[in-house]
Amino acid sequence: MAQRGRVAGVVVAVLLAPAVLGAQAERPGVRLAEAVRLAEQVQPSMVQARTGVDNAQARLRATTGAFLPNLSISSSGSSSFSQGPSRVDPTGQVITGDATTSSVGTTISSSIDLFTGFRRGADRRAAISQHTAADATLRNASFQQKLATTTQFYDALAAEQLLQVREASVRRAEQQLNVAINRLQAGAATLSDSLRSLVTLGQARLQLITAETQLANAEANLGRLIGREGRVRALADSSLFQQVPPVLDTAGLRQEALENAPTVQVATANTHAAQALLSVAKAAYWPSLNLGGSNSFNASGRNDYQVFQSRSISLSLSWQVFNRFSREQNIQLQLSSLDVAEANQGEARRQVMANLTVRLAELQSAALRLEITQTSVVAATEDLRVQQERYRLGLATIVDILTAQEALNQAEVDGVNARFDYLRAKAQIEALIGRDL
Repeated sequence: MAQRGRVAGVVVAVLLAPAVLGAQAERPGVRLAEAVRLAEQVQPSMVQARTGVDNAQARLRATTGAFLPNLSISSSGSSSFSQGPSRVDPTGQVITGDATTSSVGTTISSSIDLFTGFRRGADRRAAISQHTAADATLRNASFQQKLATTTQFYDALAAEQLLQVREASVRRAEQQLNVAINRLQAGAATLSDSLRSLVTLGQARLQLITAETQLANAEANLGRLIGREGRVRALADSSLFQQVPPVLDTAGLRQEALENAPTVQVATANTHAAQALLSVAKAAYWPSLNLGGSNSFNASGRNDYQVFQSRSISLSLSWQVFNRFSREQNIQLQLSSLDVAEANQGEARRQVMANLTVRLAELQSAALRLEITQTSVVAATEDLRVQQERYRLGLATIVDILTAQEALNQAEVDGVNARFDYLRAKAQIEALIGRDL
């Protein structure tokens, strides 16, 4: 009896001890759409992609301007002094030989390339392709950032739901320990029942500590992604858990991925740019023709700053016949770049197809596991209720109850994991095809 009393005292002390985890501090929350928007504003990959579009736009504007004439205005003014020998005029007056001369002038000049061996057109095509590639890169960066943010958001949300599962398991373990204590004091159960229940409660609390640590890590990383310091809570809404139709048009998704996948669009635009740059390199074999003209206004102090005008016009032809194989080297470099770009384009298409196949399989698998785990939770809940009633009537052992508790805990954990595996697979398919399912 004395041993039972000591054990009961230890058990009561454990139950009355303060909670292992204190109440969580109030922390700001964010919904998924807002988290994605905030991440796009602060993440370096998005900033770099946006600057890439700006740079491509500037290059496109410059290549368009190459078809226009240039215009320049220059002005100059000068004053010169020269020292010379003095002389005496017929009247006997000494005249100094020093002289000071001042002059001013303004020139307006303009020139235009009449023919550049088709270089300007090729330059502009390359700039258009590079601008398209920059747009596709920005779109790809946006979807990849959305995927990263969505995944982290789901991690934080899953960690919070797992924490709730562990809290429920602690409550069940505490309730079972109370039952074991009461039965021990009434002489209807053995000391082993209370000890086993106490161990189960300790394990449940350890799992609760682990779940709280995982939640803190997920929420801290979510805050980092959206540009906030500290933990940020993921706020769920009903639209997050809407499932896609059970039967997907996989053939249509594959065709859509090949046409609209951001990575494929980037690779295709880079191939077009490489083809245009090859044309630019080949333009060096052609002559260039330039038309120029200028209009100058000059005045000098020697003629009381009377303005004199002069005009000129020129037509020049330049043809580099031989430049020691530099053109051939440049063409070979562009050919190599084109080969690499075409290989990257083919690999991008194959990679999208392979990833889509994997993600569709993961989505289907997660949907099945989600359906199974929902049934498992219902079954495990009922099984635990039955075992608790049988234990109360003395028809079951503490092992039966603890086994049923653990089965329910695992079923709830599996349910949370299956739910968010499904959401992650769905988000990855959306990032591949470039739209929401």
